[in-house]
Amino acid sequence: MGQSVAVFGAYGHTGRFVVTELCERGFGALPVGRDPHKLEALALPYRVASVDDPASLDAALSGVDAVINCAGPFASTAAGVIEAALRARIPYVDVAAEIEANVDTFTQFTGRARLTGVAVVPAMAFFGGLGDLLATTAMGDWTSADEAHVAYGLSSWHPTAGTVAAGAVSRERRDGRRVRYTGGRLEYHTGDRELPRVDWDFPAPLGRRSVLGEFTMADVVTIPRHLDIPEVRTYMSVDAATDLAAAAAAPVAVDERGRSAQTFTVDVVVRRGDTHRRVVASGRDIYAVSAPLAVEAVGRILDGRTRTSGVASAGEMFDAPDFLRALSPAISVTHGPLA
Repeated sequence: MGQSVAVFGAYGHTGRFVVTELCERGFGALPVGRDPHKLEALALPYRVASVDDPASLDAALSGVDAVINCAGPFASTAAGVIEAALRARIPYVDVAAEIEANVDTFTQFTGRARLTGVAVVPAMAFFGGLGDLLATTAMGDWTSADEAHVAYGLSSWHPTAGTVAAGAVSRERRDGRRVRYTGGRLEYHTGDRELPRVDWDFPAPLGRRSVLGEFTMADVVTIPRHLDIPEVRTYMSVDAATDLAAAAAAPVAVDERGRSAQTFTVDVVVRRGDTHRRVVASGRDIYAVSAPLAVEAVGRILDGRTRTSGVASAGEMFDAPDFLRALSPAISVTHGPLA
């Protein structure tokens, strides 16, 4: 049996994908959560724990080599699980897409994680992690850029219950405001009722699609964390945003791995002066693909393939081009000029 990795929130939608990925890659997956009945259904040895009970978390992480937190909203779970990981002196990775929760992780734990030598990587998932890896790869030998644009071309977006709950927490924290990264900082503002629509020229075969501007995702936290880019903007395909707002249906599995039929293209463009660089990722099912992202991160931390210590985003912690190559065939990555 390989190294043991605890998965907090293992019976959630993304957590199940993570458990499967760990097992397939030879890790010892240890499901952890509050509900023993749901844990039993995973047919693996498990431990019961809650963020409201630090002693239970300490017991759950005893003897394991790392922990992946898949339990949202991360505004409620991240701090407690990170505290337990620091006490146990084991790496922590999560799949948080919540902007504020990721900011909290960097703000609250950067110093302590560095002092204890524990690697903490938030947003190691489709939102936040993948965009950061793509932007870091696009930057190449540049030490700074003027702008980074991350456009999400999702064929649809049927959110999980966790996504809906996390969105509600974020809206409450923002108190009706919107957030963007401009002028080198996060800015909260009261915007127009409707987000602006623009046409984005995705690479073939997706082509031109209508996207919402200022549809701000976790990339505005992860990318400027380590890249000198004062303007980071994210966009979402209108069809996917409409699905998300309706929140009428959860993802439906259409294959033996439990993946949905959803496809995605993530188009990242960085600009410095008149020069643009572009890196594009494509694949299937944003929740399923978060599993290889998180598990690859844990594997690299455990075998020492890291570029820094303490709290860091994906592109800061890892060799981004090499990391992206390792994700094939789950994610296809191409480089190319603007259309």
